[in-house]
Amino acid sequence: MAHSEGSFRKRLMQIAKVDMLILDDWGLSTLTQSERRDLLELIDDRTQKATLITSQIPVKAWHEVIGEPTLADAILDRIVHRAHTIELTGDSMRKTKKT
Repeated sequence: MAHSEGSFRKRLMQIAKVDMLILDDWGLSTLTQSERRDLLELIDDRTQKATLITSQIPVKAWHEVIGEPTLADAILDRIVHRAHTIELTGDSMRKTKKT
């Protein structure tokens, strides 16, 4: 919407300045060309800020989710190489526990 309203640059700068950006359930669908460019720009602008990404997709499959190899390399280079990765195992906490 910000692209169509002409306010994308302003909105991007606002997001880039927050202390922690949380991308929850990331990677549920392949990114469009526009989304890939926007994500690269956003991540590139946040080099000194915290970004928390949660995903059900393993990190090794993120390249495919991003879609285009060159942009995927650039995006993942900025995310993965400075990241602390925590992989959870076991059943989902959303499942009802038997008593």
